Amino acid sequence: MTVNKRLLFGSLAVAAALVAGVSVAAATRDDNTGTGTVDDVTLTSSNDLVPSIGTNAKVTGRSLPTVNVETVNGDAFTTADLVGRPLIINFWYSTCAPCKKELPAFAQAHAKFGDRVRFVGIDSLPPSAQEEAFARDKGVQYELLYDTDGKLSSAIGVAAWPQTLFINAQGTIVEQTGELTADKLEELIRTKLL
Repeated sequence: MTVNKRLLFGSLAVAAALVAGVSVAAATRDDNTGTGTVDDVTLTSSNDLVPSIGTNAKVTGRSLPTVNVETVNGDAFTTADLVGRPLIINFWYSTCAPCKKELPAFAQAHAKFGDRVRFVGIDSLPPSAQEEAFARDKGVQYELLYDTDGKLSSAIGVAAWPQTLFINAQGTIVEQTGELTADKLEELIRTKLL
């Protein structure tokens, strides 16, 4: 009987510790009114909660972080070189079903607005000819870069794909979205970038 009591009390202690930890985490999340940083994303209000699984951080109004991504050849490319004209960055990868669905809309928008807006696809998978071919088969002709080490995704707080950032010529993120239709993409280009 002593063994069962120890097991019972041990289990209760572990359960109490877990409940206390979850309560503290929930309280911190609900009362996040101070300023802090998470992965280079500054939190300034209770509306800027740390991203949870499947939830992207709110980055509208912030500057595009400067980090290195890669070209298909594995060469370093700094995101600072993307700034200077209106920019759309689409975070995607080939096995993401919503990403596949929206790539043709990005290809069409690039054909229509590419002379005034820079389009960049950021793939979270390693650089490869297969990823390039996949996007090209969907009609994509704009730049494709690779965030293999996840530094850009972490700095932006990407937790769910696809995510698209609309960035003005000064490098400020003016809009962020999830999956887009062709009509919504064109509307956001016209209202946020042009």
